[in-house]
Amino acid sequence: MYLIDSHCHLDFPDFDADRDTVLQQAARQGVERLILCAVERRHWPRLWQTVEASAACYGTLGLHPYFTDRHQPADLQHLREQLIRYRQHPSLCAIGEIGLDYQLATAQPDVQRFYFEAQLELAQTFDLPVIVHVRKAHAQVLDCIKRIAPARGGIIHAYNGSFEQAQEYHKLGFLLGIGGAYSWPAARKLRALLPRLPLQQLVLETDSPDMAPAFAAGQRNSPERLPQLCRVLADVRGDITAEQLAWHTSNNLCRLMGWDQPAPELHP
Repeated sequence: MYLIDSHCHLDFPDFDADRDTVLQQAARQGVERLILCAVERRHWPRLWQTVEASAACYGTLGLHPYFTDRHQPADLQHLREQLIRYRQHPSLCAIGEIGLDYQLATAQPDVQRFYFEAQLELAQTFDLPVIVHVRKAHAQVLDCIKRIAPARGGIIHAYNGSFEQAQEYHKLGFLLGIGGAYSWPAARKLRALLPRLPLQQLVLETDSPDMAPAFAAGQRNSPERLPQLCRVLADVRGDITAEQLAWHTSNNLCRLMGWDQPAPELHP
């Protein structure tokens, strides 16, 4: 099984005690690559230290909407400087995690949109995909992307929109991240949606250490869980084997990132 975790936070302190072990065990189970997604400026050095310690890890740079109250406009200039610094680095793969989160009780829509649009413009400038966090704001995110279209598209992390919105994202060159939320039997709307989503639009993610799947309820999530999660999601779809889902989702991500694609012989 050839797997890529398209969204995790392996640099978080949750993994300080056993990060190397997690990477080794994930690799043994076929997790070939992992994308570590940034959240705020002060954590970028920690993320890149983690990325540079493992050939399997790739990194992003960005300002997460959840932490808008911690961001400063000057962070955008610092982000530009870091993108210039790392633009030739083989492990820089995207700008993210960026977006809009209107589910937050303290959401400041105008401020979130300011940072989101500025980072979409940086994605244009540096020719990078974006990794987008969206909650209760798909219409607004689609509006921003249509006006400031990053040439490389990107990924909608933890996709929870409608089938129609998925189609709109597809037209704009965006893949959809699927992960632990789809494993919960109580998530009936998501589980009903998954078989309708085009296979060529899907990528797998854990969002580790968060969004633990149903089979690991209450536990720290980890890239090691990706193979079992893939099997659960294949069962939810009902039209594909776990090996096929692993190959197709990895192939989709490699195509987006410009990486070497999985060998055809890995495709069942």
